[in-house]
Amino acid sequence: MTTVELEEERKEIISRYRKMLRHAKPVLKDGDAKIIKKAFYTAMEAHQDMRRKSGEPYIFHPIEVAMICIDEIGLGTTSIVAALLHDVVEDTDIELTDIERDFGPKVAQIIDGLTKISGVFEYGTSAQAENFRKMLLTLSQDVRVILIKLADRLHNMRTLGSMPRHKQLKIASETIYLYAPLAHRLGLYAIKSELEDLYLKYSDQETYREIANKLNQTKVARNNFIKSFIRPIRTKIGTMNYPFEIKGRPKSIYSIWRKMKKQNVPFEQVYDLFAIRIIIDTPMEEEKSTCWQIYSLVTDSYKPNPDRLRDWISTPKGNGYESLHTTVMSRPGQWVEVQIRTRRMDEIAEKGYAAHWKYKENSNKQNGAGGLENWIAKVREMLEQNDSSAMEFVDDFKSNLFNEEVFIFTPKGDLKILPHNATALDFAFEIHSEVGAKCIGAKVNQKLVPLSYKVKTGDQVEILTSTKQKPNEGWLKNVVTSKARSRIKEALAEDRKRNIEMGREIVERKVKQMKMDYNEVTMQRLRAFFNQKSIPDLMDKIGKGEIDAKEIKKFQEAREQVSSKKKTTTQVTDASTFKKEAVTNKNRERDEDILYIGEDMDIFEYKTAKCCNPIPGDDIFGFITVNEGIKIHRTSCPNAVELMSNHGHRVIKARWASQKDESFLTGLRIEGTDRVGLINDISKIISEDLKVNMRSVSIESDKGIFRGDIQLFVQDTKHLDQLIKNLSNVNGVIQVTRTDLK
Repeated sequence: MTTVELEEERKEIISRYRKMLRHAKPVLKDGDAKIIKKAFYTAMEAHQDMRRKSGEPYIFHPIEVAMICIDEIGLGTTSIVAALLHDVVEDTDIELTDIERDFGPKVAQIIDGLTKISGVFEYGTSAQAENFRKMLLTLSQDVRVILIKLADRLHNMRTLGSMPRHKQLKIASETIYLYAPLAHRLGLYAIKSELEDLYLKYSDQETYREIANKLNQTKVARNNFIKSFIRPIRTKIGTMNYPFEIKGRPKSIYSIWRKMKKQNVPFEQVYDLFAIRIIIDTPMEEEKSTCWQIYSLVTDSYKPNPDRLRDWISTPKGNGYESLHTTVMSRPGQWVEVQIRTRRMDEIAEKGYAAHWKYKENSNKQNGAGGLENWIAKVREMLEQNDSSAMEFVDDFKSNLFNEEVFIFTPKGDLKILPHNATALDFAFEIHSEVGAKCIGAKVNQKLVPLSYKVKTGDQVEILTSTKQKPNEGWLKNVVTSKARSRIKEALAEDRKRNIEMGREIVERKVKQMKMDYNEVTMQRLRAFFNQKSIPDLMDKIGKGEIDAKEIKKFQEAREQVSSKKKTTTQVTDASTFKKEAVTNKNRERDEDILYIGEDMDIFEYKTAKCCNPIPGDDIFGFITVNEGIKIHRTSCPNAVELMSNHGHRVIKARWASQKDESFLTGLRIEGTDRVGLINDISKIISEDLKVNMRSVSIESDKGIFRGDIQLFVQDTKHLDQLIKNLSNVNGVIQVTRTDLK
C-alpha cells in the first residue's frame, strides 16, 4: 500500500475509535477513558500487520465488537477493554500475564475465557464443543465472557460475506446451533434475531432473498395497515397521562421462514408478519396494573383470542423477559399480535442480562432478575457435576438450558421451574436427589401418572416414593434435566461397580474349578466367547445374572471351535473386502465426473446421505464419517446444522460437476382437492411426459382433500423443478413440495 493509503487507513481507525468513545461516554467514570485508550493502542500495535479476509485492517474487528458491547448489549468499561483485547492473546505475542499486569485480573480472566483452546483434541470430540465448554466454565465466574463472545460472533456473522462458502456454512451452522439459542436464553432478542437471519442468509441464500424481497414489496401496505390498526388504541392510551410509544415491527426473516416450513405454506399465507408493540413509561410499582389497563383498552377496540394470551409479567421467563402478549382480530379479519410492556421491560427484552444491572437495586423475583440468576446457578451446577465428553455436554446443555420453561407447583404451593418436556421423574429429582432415586410414580392434580408423564405449566405434582425402588437404565429415557440424568448415572455407576465385583468373584471361582489360569488372556477369551465389548461389561452382566454362571462351563468346550471360527471369519472378511473394493472401483468408473470434493476439488469415493438424498444441482457439502468414508449432504439437510457445528473439522467442500445420465432418488408431496382422474393425470406427467420412474406412491383422500407422497428418480434439480412445475399445473393440485426421504 502507498503511504497516502496507509495514512487514510490510520485516520479511519482513529475515527472509529473516537466514535466508540463517544458512544461509551454515558457509562464512563473518572479514569475509564484512559484505560480504554491504553487497551486500544495495545490492540492496534499487536494487530498492526494483520488483515481480515475482506482486506480491512484487523483492528476494525475489535473496535466493532466493543461498539456492539456498548450499543446493543449495554456493557461497561471492563467489557469494552476486554472486547478491544479479545484476540491479542490468541493471535499475537502478548501473553495473559501481560494483560493481567497492564489491565488487572478481571480483564485477564475474561480474555482467558474468550481465548480459543489450542492443541490436540480427543479423537471423536469437537474443537467447537471444547471451546464452548471452556467459555461456560468462565461464565461461572463472569457472565461478561458470554456477552462479549456473542458480540464477537455477531460481528463475524455480519462480515461473513468475505469468507469462502464452506467456511460460511460451518460458522453459520455453529451460530444457529449454539450462539443464537444462547442469546435468546440471556434475553438478547435483537441479537438472537439478527444471528438467525444471518444464518439463513448464508445457509439458504435464495430463500433469504426471496422472503426479504417479498417483505420489501409488502412494506407500504403493511405500514398503512399498522397506522389504521393503532389509531383507535393510540387515542385511548393517550388519556392515561403516561408517556408511551406504539410501533409495528415486522417478524424476522428467519421466523417467517420457520413458520413457512412448519405450516408448509408459502409466504403469502403467513398472516402474522409483524407484531404491534406498546411501550409505556410508568413507575415500577404501577407496572403490572398499567399493563393490564392497556390490555383492557386494546381488547375494547379489538376482539382477543383467549387461547393466545401470554402473561409474562406475573411470571417472567427464566431469562428475565417480561411482557403481556395477546392476539386480536383486526377489522380486515386478520389476527394481529400485540405486545404490552414498560420501558424497563423493553430495555431488558432488547439488552437482556446486562440491562438487569441497571435496575439491580430494585430487582426482585417479580422483575425476573432472579430467574436469570437461577439459570446461571444451574449452569454452574451442571459444569461441576459434568464428567461426560464435550459433545455430550453441549447436547445436554442445549436440551436443558436453551428450552422454554414450565412452571410447576409442589403440594405446598412452592413454585419449581423445569425445562419444556420435563417429566414427573425430573420433578422428583428437582425436589431432592433421594426423592428422585426412590420415586415410583406421581400424582398430578390428584390423578395418578407414570414417571414418564410430561409436566405442564400449572400442574401441582406430588411424588410417590418407596424404599425398595432404585434407578434403572430405562429411567434415562424418561428425564431431560441435567440434574436428574447425572444422579441416575451416579446410581447406575454404583450398581455397576457392585455387579462387576460380584461378577469377578463368580468368574474367578468358576475358572479355577475348570483348572484354568485366571489371567488377562483367559478373560479376553471369555469376553470374546460371550460377545461383550469389554471385560467390565462381561463381569457386570454376570454379576447382574443376565449371563448365567453355568454358561461359563461351555466356554472350555468351545475354545477349539472359537479358534477355527476366527479363521473362517478372517477368510470371509478378506472376501468381503475384495468384493467391496470391486464395487468401489465400479462406482469410481461410474461417478468420476459427477462430484468434486475438498479444497483442491479432487475426485474421491463418496456416498450420498440417506437423510437428505442430494441430487445434482443441490447445494451440498462433504462430511468425513468414521466408518463410511465421505458422505454428501444437502446444506438444507435436517442434520446439517449439527454436523457443521459439532464436527466442523470433518466438513469439506463439494460441488457437482458435469453429470452422466443417472437418476437420483428424491421425494415429493402433492396436495390438492380430490376429483375423478386426478391420480391418472399425475401418473401420466411423471411416467410418460417426463419419463420419470417412480419407486413408491402413498396416497390418501379425506373429505375431498387429496395428499400423496411419491418417491421417484430424477436426474438433477432442473429436472425436479420442471416436474414440480408440471404437476402444479394439474387441475386440482394446490401445492407440490420436495420432501426429505425417511
